[in-house]
Amino acid sequence: ALAATALFWQAVVTSLGRIVAGILTGLAAGSLLAVLTHFIPPLYTLFYPFITVIRSTPVASFVILLYIWIGQDTLPIFISVLLVLPVVWANLHEALGGVDADLLEMAHVFRLSPWRRLCRIYLPSLIPALAASCRSSVGLAWKAGIAAEVLVVPALSIGRYLFESKLYLETTDLFAWTIPVTLLSLLLERLMLRLMALAERRHPHPAQPTERRARHATRR
Repeated sequence: ALAATALFWQAVVTSLGRIVAGILTGLAAGSLLAVLTHFIPPLYTLFYPFITVIRSTPVASFVILLYIWIGQDTLPIFISVLLVLPVVWANLHEALGGVDADLLEMAHVFRLSPWRRLCRIYLPSLIPALAASCRSSVGLAWKAGIAAEVLVVPALSIGRYLFESKLYLETTDLFAWTIPVTLLSLLLERLMLRLMALAERRHPHPAQPTERRARHATRR
């Protein structure tokens, strides 16, 4: 019955847009921060305590603090960013530190351009780490964004209707609104992982061809 109403789809699209914007912003910010802290070590010392605080602080505390400073409509975006950024930063920073030194030395000897180094060496090493970050953070960011909507009750959102279902003890509506939350979480996570798989296929790890040849030679 809800799916036949315009308000249902408007709330779904609005919540999805907010949280996807937060996830993409978190991915971009975490990736940029990982690059900066890897190539400029003093920045790692500077940002590490802040990232630790973000990871350790409960989401509800951030919701209450940010609600004081920013509007309720943009708060789910910031909550999603805070869930995604630390995970992306940690995984990519570790992946950058694990890039094959021999490949970097070879790129230096052959004077490869920065763009070719990025495409041929860094991206193949970073995409698996980025995929792992999406796998562990996208679903959490979606659920945290919906929880933030429940707490601050922005207009025209899934969280608002979940809050009203709880307020008026409408158990049927509560279950009905929970279904799209669960389905959208699964679809969003699958979509991000699918995109990462396509990117990994486009930029395979440099060691993979050698491994394939080794396996083929062993079979022969």
